[in-house]
Amino acid sequence: MEKNEAITKPKKKKRDAKSYAIEFFAKVGMTAAVLWLLLTYVAGVYVNHSNSSYPMIKDGDLCLTYKLESPAQGEVVAYETEDGIRFGRVIALSGDSVEIKDDHIAVNGLGVFDETVYATSAEGSAISYPYKVPEGCVFVLNDHRNDISDSRKSGGIKLDDCRGKVVFVMRRRGI
Repeated sequence: MEKNEAITKPKKKKRDAKSYAIEFFAKVGMTAAVLWLLLTYVAGVYVNHSNSSYPMIKDGDLCLTYKLESPAQGEVVAYETEDGIRFGRVIALSGDSVEIKDDHIAVNGLGVFDETVYATSAEGSAISYPYKVPEGCVFVLNDHRNDISDSRKSGGIKLDDCRGKVVFVMRRRGI
């Protein structure tokens, strides 16, 4: 190579506003698609509009749920009713027998220990005990046990109506 020969570099094309706009909207579209997939199939975000799950979840709290696991006994779940999304604690699973008597809960003949501060009564129940939880359902009780708008009124909650187990609660009061 001679010294006089210049090495030519390929010229970079200058980007115009149109290419920046296309790139920006492509990124926004991909982000929206990923968020939609996550909020449809993996997680859910709900606001509690009652005190039925007090003291764990208060009126106005923002709750994040995880949808990819079936609910287990003792977990708090979000479930859909004709009144909207509600929150409750899973007491029994499909095939279990639930007995509520003398302010105590028994599942399959064994007492259930839970950390609620309210006694559980069968008074006002629309179901009879012992109650066998149907296949594909869970038995859910509110943490605020005086509010009987849970499985004591409606029976087992279908797993298809469960919107996931609550994994995060953000207190929104006073914000």
